[in-house]
Amino acid sequence: MNVTAKDDPVLLIGPQIYSEHEMIENGYIKIKNQQIEEVGSIANLPNKEGYRIVKLPSEYKAIPGFIDVHIHGVNGADTMDATKEALDTIVSALPKEGTTAFLATTITQENNQIESAIVNAANYISSEQALGKSEILGIHLEGPFVNAKRAGAQPSQYIIDPDLEVFKKWQRLANGWIKLVTLAPERPGGMEMIKYLTDHDVIASIGHTDASYSEVIAAVAMGANHVTHLFNQMRGLHHREPGVAGAALLEEKLMAELIVDGIHVRPEMVRLAYKLKGKAGLILITDSMRAKCLKNGQYDLGGQDVTVKDGKAVLKDGTLAGSILKLGHAVKNIIDFTGCSLEDVIEMASVNPAKQLDIFHRKGSIAAGKDADIVLLNENLDVKMTYCRGVEAFVKEDN
Repeated sequence: MNVTAKDDPVLLIGPQIYSEHEMIENGYIKIKNQQIEEVGSIANLPNKEGYRIVKLPSEYKAIPGFIDVHIHGVNGADTMDATKEALDTIVSALPKEGTTAFLATTITQENNQIESAIVNAANYISSEQALGKSEILGIHLEGPFVNAKRAGAQPSQYIIDPDLEVFKKWQRLANGWIKLVTLAPERPGGMEMIKYLTDHDVIASIGHTDASYSEVIAAVAMGANHVTHLFNQMRGLHHREPGVAGAALLEEKLMAELIVDGIHVRPEMVRLAYKLKGKAGLILITDSMRAKCLKNGQYDLGGQDVTVKDGKAVLKDGTLAGSILKLGHAVKNIIDFTGCSLEDVIEMASVNPAKQLDIFHRKGSIAAGKDADIVLLNENLDVKMTYCRGVEAFVKEDN
């Protein structure tokens, strides 16, 4: 690991702390050796010696860092750029929105371009990760094993049917860092790939798919347990054919990603999903592209021209092309859309992705022994500070 930031012992004092088991008013968090050492009420603080003290307003809320399992890029950079510089940009930008860990997400492209991107990401994960930056937890392979009928912004000319030999080659190139694969189970080879992924501890996600309800249920029986951006680019809900959306809403074994920007999914449908899946069945994602944090204009996504205007990213034909959503905004949006609590949002933005990736023993909640990935929100739930593995990664300066 490339340790470039200072990780002295830190003592955060004063905020409301949304710990793994309770909300603590006027609490403290001790951070040492990149981990949370101790959490409690200031009334029970044993000692302060040896720690750099950071006093925080009592209205601040300390919550676990967000984990984005589906993000392509931000601030002019994209996973598919296949450069160290691009990933440097992404890991530096994400703490500003409260994201402390993520899966570097690819897009359908020529095989050699996908291979360059996954080799670059795998090398970065192994040797370039720095404290005080968002951590890359692995790779999300979105495409090319999808259905061209539901391509969306995936370049359809490069879509191929699920091919186990191709995947095995890519996983070797990635040194095992491919952690999640979006695929269409109804395509030839789809069910076989789902079983292989499941047997090898890779999340099989149903997405960009025209599968019927019964085909999704068959995929679940093979081990699929995840749905890529619920409602987007999938067979929708119909009273005689529940489709992928219906199966995702009904099947408890399926964890469903949701883009809560109010554009990809109407607020009423977000409310429906929350009512049926609950906090335990949803993961907030951004699916954001390189234009996030940049001005309106023309940008690239998978070799395609994307126009970004007034919060919306579209291809020439009007197809939505990823988002420019920040995960911190998604958190505020889902509270507005559903009336859910901050505790509920923590489940969807931190706990569930950590559990889905099988890393809840070290991330996803504020508890002793876990990575010190901590976000401080103000009373309006704006991100004010972010700690990535114990190191201050972002502080919002007040005007």
